[in-house]
Amino acid sequence: MSRRAAEITPELMLRAYRAGLFPMAETREGDRLYWLDPEERGVLPLEGFHLPRRLLRTVLSGSFEVTTDRDFAAVIAACAEPRQGREDTWINPLIEHLFTELHRLGHAHSVECRSGGALVGGLYGVAIGGAFFGESMFSRARDASKVALAHLVARLRLGGFTLLDTQFVTRHLEQFGAHEIPRDTYKALLAAAVATPAAWLAEPDPAALAAALRALGGAPPATQA
Repeated sequence: MSRRAAEITPELMLRAYRAGLFPMAETREGDRLYWLDPEERGVLPLEGFHLPRRLLRTVLSGSFEVTTDRDFAAVIAACAEPRQGREDTWINPLIEHLFTELHRLGHAHSVECRSGGALVGGLYGVAIGGAFFGESMFSRARDASKVALAHLVARLRLGGFTLLDTQFVTRHLEQFGAHEIPRDTYKALLAAAVATPAAWLAEPDPAALAAALRALGGAPPATQA
């Protein structure tokens, strides 16, 4: 199913997400968006998120400066860039415009990873109630997108979110516990999640964030001297 670009608004996007739909373009240059409602939906259980110990060390090392909502436009533009093995993308200019508007309205968020001041990885998605719909991620440095994902999950857990929708499952996401569930099961989880109050924590308490990150890898809380 498709709609002409002029008919799609941020408000329609939010209604679609609440109903379990999400938009994609066929190509970077395509001028139509298509609403998808797959029979099997990818989810990443927030309480079952698995962060390998090597990545936990990277997350806690401070190798990357991690921020949220500092440069949403740059993150979605980077996600739209062609890369090896994926020369085209479903993120067309209309997608960029609509999600940037959702960000302006407080519904779309980004996580950014920087190294030496340069943006080297990140992700973006949409938050409605206690549901977060992950859209895309990118990496220009080893582990940058994985660190961004760990920070996203830690913030979602701290903020009271109950559902992290990944739309599809990739090998990249499988290592963290992502899997597919039937559409009916997903929509039941979705209905409960969007009705759950939750808070997007752009700048959580540093100690609470550090503890949440350590918990993702099964590490014990840091001890105080």
